[in-house]
Amino acid sequence: MVQKSIIINEYLSFFIFIISSLGFCCFMLLLSGILGGRSSSRNKNTPFESGIVASKNTHLHFSVKFYLVAMFFVIFDVESLYLYAWSVSVYESGWMGFFESSAFAISFILALFYLIRMKALTWVSS
Repeated sequence: MVQKSIIINEYLSFFIFIISSLGFCCFMLLLSGILGGRSSSRNKNTPFESGIVASKNTHLHFSVKFYLVAMFFVIFDVESLYLYAWSVSVYESGWMGFFESSAFAISFILALFYLIRMKALTWVSS
């Protein structure tokens, strides 16, 4: 009976933490919406760089490939973080952890080969 009350107490404190965190975020968003400035003028939305008014068009067009490569970099970088965490605890995880991390690495290597085959990582379009 004591064990159940400890578990319920832990779950209750976790849910109270989550609800209070979400409530605080909503409160901050509501407060900034109420107290935030609402000024508008003719020059409010014009681009302004280092005290100099732009003389040319300031809208730059980036290729979608730039964003794709950036997303792929973040994905594969997070993979390396997971593999680093595994390498720190390699003795504790044992052979099962080795097989799981190998399957994880193989899935990402296959994903990389797929991206190379689909030419998602090439900058120049043919």
